[in-house]
Amino acid sequence: MDTTKLTIKGQMVVPARIRRKLGLKRGSELVVKEIDHGFIVYPLDKNYYEQFAGILQTRGKITKALLEERRKDKEREEKSM
Repeated sequence: MDTTKLTIKGQMVVPARIRRKLGLKRGSELVVKEIDHGFIVYPLDKNYYEQFAGILQTRGKITKALLEERRKDKEREEKSM
């Protein structure tokens, strides 16, 4: 089990072992989900969007559009670094 501390601004550091395992890099987006007695954090990646496929009966068109939008965002982020 890894531990971390919050800064005065409410920021936390994801331990290096976990960043490497999940392929997280500077600028990676994370989802923070509140649960009964705390919260969970996980990467905002293709798997996150795929869980919503079929909800709106669009045959994945919205998911594909969101993934394409995210890909373009990532390209812009990488160019600005």
